[in-house]
Amino acid sequence: MTMKLKNKLGMAGSLISIISVISFAVCMLIPFDFGSYFVCIFLAIGFVMMITAFEDECSENTKAAGRTATVFAGIYAVLILIVYFTQCTTVINEKLSEQAMKILDYKYMGLLFNIDLLGYGIMALSTFFIGLTIDAKNKKEKALKTLLLVHGVFFIGCLIMPMTGVFANSDGTVSIGGVIALELWCLYFLPIGVLSFLHFRDNK
Repeated sequence: MTMKLKNKLGMAGSLISIISVISFAVCMLIPFDFGSYFVCIFLAIGFVMMITAFEDECSENTKAAGRTATVFAGIYAVLILIVYFTQCTTVINEKLSEQAMKILDYKYMGLLFNIDLLGYGIMALSTFFIGLTIDAKNKKEKALKTLLLVHGVFFIGCLIMPMTGVFANSDGTVSIGGVIALELWCLYFLPIGVLSFLHFRDNK
């Protein structure tokens, strides 16, 4: 039996997400800033593919949640692509003033850093709503559903923290605490990618 295009796209999106998350984690540890920015562009693409494949599986009862997840995935992708394409082009290639650097350079935790956090908060909403649509029939799918739903909690922190000013006045240095937080997120999100890949591979 030929695998459906939906499953192929879901597997491809999940695989892109897996590779992107692993690459991001490695680039953060090296550290290699350009690499960590570049792979996030592909994470956004893979995530949209993965979520839309899940949305295609929705029953009549869960279509609204699936469509909501897909819309949020698109919003996340637009925000993240703007942030990281700016890092890989304007920030790296142009001689910017100090004020412009504080606004555009991700490391200064200014405007684009806040937009990045908003993007990942919207991503968390997308995973929450798509988690509502999954009819878990086995342990792997139950684990996937739980991880997707719990990941939705990240929305609250990503939305509120920039408003508190906790990231304001950064001098552009990367803190160990920030790296650890990002590595922990990678450890959390990686199983979502793996279980999603298995889901699309096994549900023909």
